Amino acid sequence: MIKKTCPDEYPISLFLNGRNLATYQLTNQDLEDWAIGYLFSEAVISSPNDLKSIVVDEGRNRIYAETTSEFDFDRFREKQMNFTAGCGRGVTFFSMSDVKQFKKVKTNRTVSISYLLKKRHEFAMNSPLYLETGGMHGACIVDREGTIVVREDIGRHNAVDKIIGYALRNNLKPEDLILLTTGRVSYEMLSKAARFGFGIIGSRTAATRQAIQLANFLSVEVIGYLRGKMVNVYTNSGRVLKDVNERVAGDMN
Repeated sequence: MIKKTCPDEYPISLFLNGRNLATYQLTNQDLEDWAIGYLFSEAVISSPNDLKSIVVDEGRNRIYAETTSEFDFDRFREKQMNFTAGCGRGVTFFSMSDVKQFKKVKTNRTVSISYLLKKRHEFAMNSPLYLETGGMHGACIVDREGTIVVREDIGRHNAVDKIIGYALRNNLKPEDLILLTTGRVSYEMLSKAARFGFGIIGSRTAATRQAIQLANFLSVEVIGYLRGKMVNVYTNSGRVLKDVNERVAGDMN
């Protein structure tokens, strides 16, 4: 039996305009991508252009972000803080009712289930931290040419923030991209994806009932159990061509 190394996690404090927003458990990799993605996902910024500077201080486990305009920090902190479920515990300031105010997602991209399974395999083979430790989450974007980019983290939501940050930094259009994740699609994961504008989300595991309700409301296609030869298409936005078998109700193991 080959022994794998243990995954790492670090407490990273995010400072916004000189004030400590919160401390997060993160994998110490691609932290600038994470900070941009997280600040965007929480509506602190609308684009990287809203940031005057961002500095990662790995020695002190801190990230310093400064916005180009004044930010009402106290009003932001008055919002209810929701702790996300799962490993690498995160924080979101969006409630379910907040997410329902997002714009509906628009994209004309369609894909087949077999294509998603193929890209899910490529994703797995290009996740070095998972292959090294066996205990890491990942998020992957697939563009229209089939090129993939992967980001990894101890937390599934952190990995999604990292890949969103990468896409924002590189001016990628959400309507051209598919999001794949190793983690469960819960409401806060769906909210991150919907705010960026992903029209198709594929997960290796399940989606929650709340996430599916939001996905249907915001016109996001969600596919679960993306592995093997059977999957579960939870939604009906018409973006996924069903060329392989779907799981039947109750067959979720």
